[in-house]
Parts: sequence; C-alpha cells; structure tokens
Amino acid sequence: MTETAFGRAVALQEAGGHGVSGARADQDARPPIGATSAEPALPLTLEKALALAEEHNPQLKAAAAMARGAQASITTASAYPNPEFTTFAGRQYRRLPGAEPGLLQHYSVEQQVELPSVRKSRILTAELGRQSSRFGLDEARLGVRAGVKRAFYLVLRRRAELELARENLRLVEDLRRRIQIQVEVGEAAKLELVRSDAETATAKVLANSAQLRLLNATTALRTAIGAPLQGEIAPQGSLTPQITLPPWQTLLGAVLSQHPMLAQARSEIERAKARLSHEMALRKPQPSLRAEYENQPDLGFFRFGVTLPVPVWNKREGPIAEAEAALEHLRATAETRRLELTAELERAYGQYEVASQQVASFELGVLKEATAAVDAAEAAFRFGERGIIEVLDAQRVLRTVRQDFLTAEYDVQDALINLEQLRAIAPENHP
Repeated sequence: MTETAFGRAVALQEAGGHGVSGARADQDARPPIGATSAEPALPLTLEKALALAEEHNPQLKAAAAMARGAQASITTASAYPNPEFTTFAGRQYRRLPGAEPGLLQHYSVEQQVELPSVRKSRILTAELGRQSSRFGLDEARLGVRAGVKRAFYLVLRRRAELELARENLRLVEDLRRRIQIQVEVGEAAKLELVRSDAETATAKVLANSAQLRLLNATTALRTAIGAPLQGEIAPQGSLTPQITLPPWQTLLGAVLSQHPMLAQARSEIERAKARLSHEMALRKPQPSLRAEYENQPDLGFFRFGVTLPVPVWNKREGPIAEAEAALEHLRATAETRRLELTAELERAYGQYEVASQQVASFELGVLKEATAAVDAAEAAFRFGERGIIEVLDAQRVLRTVRQDFLTAEYDVQDALINLEQLRAIAPENHP
C-alpha cells in the first residue's frame, strides 16, 4: 500500500470520527485498569515511609519491648533476698511441779547473706542481656528498614511495568486501527487484522497482569510499613541509584565490625561466660543469719545463729555442664553467623556489580537499538515495505528490553538494600 493511499484511508477514518488521534485521546481518557477509587493518591516518599515504619511497625515495637524487659532484668538481678520473719504462739500447761502455765511466744528473723561472687556474676549476666537486646533491636530496625525499602522500590518497578504495558496496549491498538483501515480499503488481507486482534488481546492481558502485580506490591508496602495509611498511596522516587561502592575488603571489615547480629553474638558469648561464672559461684554455700526470741511464762531468751547448707548431694555438676555446653553452642553459632554474613556480602556485592553492568549496557546501546528498530519497522510499515509481523516483533523486543532494564535497575537497588542491611554502607549513602 502506498503512503498516499494509506493517507486517504486515514483521512476517511478521521472524517468518520475514528481517527488515530481521537482513539488515543479516548484511550487516555479511560480509567486505569483495575482502578477502584477516583480519589487522588497520597504521595509517599521513601523517607516518610521509613519514618512511619519506625513509629508504627509491630516488629520494632516487639523488639523495643524485649529491650525494656532486659533493662528490668537488671533491677531483678540487683535485688537483695528478702528476710524471713517467723512467729509462733501457744500456751504452756503445768504438768511438772514448779512449772508455770501461761502464754508462749516465739519470734525469729532469718536473712540470707549473698556471696559477692554470686551477686556480681548475676548482675553482669543481666547487664549483658540488656546489651544483647539492644543489638537485637538494632538488627530488627535494619530488617524493617530493608523490608520497607524493598517494598517501596518494588512498587516503583511494578508501576513502571504497568506504564510500559499500557503504552504497549496503546501502540498495539493504534496499529490495529491502521490495519483495519487497510483492510477496509482493500490494501491488506483480513488475516493481518486477525493477527492484530490477537496481539491486542495479549496486550490487554499483560496490562491487567501488570495492574495486579502493582496492587500486590502496594499491599506488601503497606504491610512492611505497618502504619494505617488511608486511601490510595503513590510512592514518589526513582529506581536509578547514584553510589560508588568501596573495595570488597573495606566492605567486609565494615560488616564484621558493625553488623548487630555479630555484636549480639559476641554479647551472648560474654553473657554465657557470666552465667557459667554464676553457676560456679553457686557451688559455695551461702550462709543465712538467724535471730530468735522466745518468751515463756517463767523465762525468756534470745538466740543467734548461722544456717549453712552443706553441698553433699548436689554440687551443681549439671547446671555447670549445661552452662559450658551453652557457651560452646554460642561460640559455634557466632562463627556460623560470621560465615553467613560474609557469604551474603559476597552475593550482594556480586549482584550489584552484575546488575550495574546490565544497566550500563542498556543505557549505552541496547535501549537505543531496540527503539530504533521499532521506529524503522513502523516507518517501513507505513510505506508498505514491511508487514505487521515485523512491527509486532520489533515492539515485543523493545518491550522485553525495557522490562529487563527495569529488572536490572531494581536488582541494583536490591543489592544496595542488602549491603545497607549488612552495615556495609551507611544509610545516608544509599538513596
């Protein structure tokens, strides 16, 4: 079909009110696929999302409650044992000559005396528990922050994918209208229209699927934040990061020195040592001071004494062995965590390098080449030099390239989020 004949056909179609520009305007006027509300969406920046999560996320509240409980355990460990007061009362009857009947009264007070080694080790154990809970709170905060960031950037990715799907649908529908004009004027076979109808149906399915993925990602973001957000939300941001990573060894040193998981593991080891010292200190008998006063009808007296348990049957072999086993277990766990964090850092670092290379490759040539191929195919189609198949194939390639580009950008962000969670990079250096 010549360009002149095609132009006449387009003019006839526009005269009937079905022109391409009018159809595009109708398409733009349509409500978004899956839209449920006409209310404007609430803008949500990443900083605001993180602030809301810090205030409302239940995981952080649970970790903070654990830290407060560990703080209270120091008060418990510092408390002295209470004294024990005992009293008896009765009546004495005369059975022997010279005995005086009357009221009997007996009072006693007993106070356990803690050994300094027992008290010191118990308080130290509680203080190390508080320190460990603080590291646990830091780790929970890192996890919540990383979860919010992943969900936030996933929404940006899904929204961009939806925009691509809708743009592709508009292009396919525009191409279908052109094919319909050609068929109506006898310049193209009806098979071309059937092919364009099938491609349009596929594009609609892809757009609906993209809308569903966006809804799921938005729901995941609400869950990650944990705050009541009314109405629709519209995350504001970009998938493109601006950061240069330091060398591998520098990152590894930062992870091993700063990650709260390793700090908590070291704190738990010290806590287990203090618990072992406490169990060993409990082998020593702890005395109790005792004072008594007794009043009889014909006499009264005071008594003072010391109660001392004798470790004959129970020498605390079991509790000491349990504390030793717990210490060895924590040492092995700390080493396992160190290896896991090292492997996770290596994976995140490699992911960042590969994804960054992919993004650079797309930006430097692949996107431009795919776009140029579509433009060339459409131009050839307008002049009748190519058929619809070549145009559709070029559009599919461009759509695939742009989706892969979005995936690579998200992979870069995901790697940076992992590195931040590992404490390899500071949050202020990661957008």
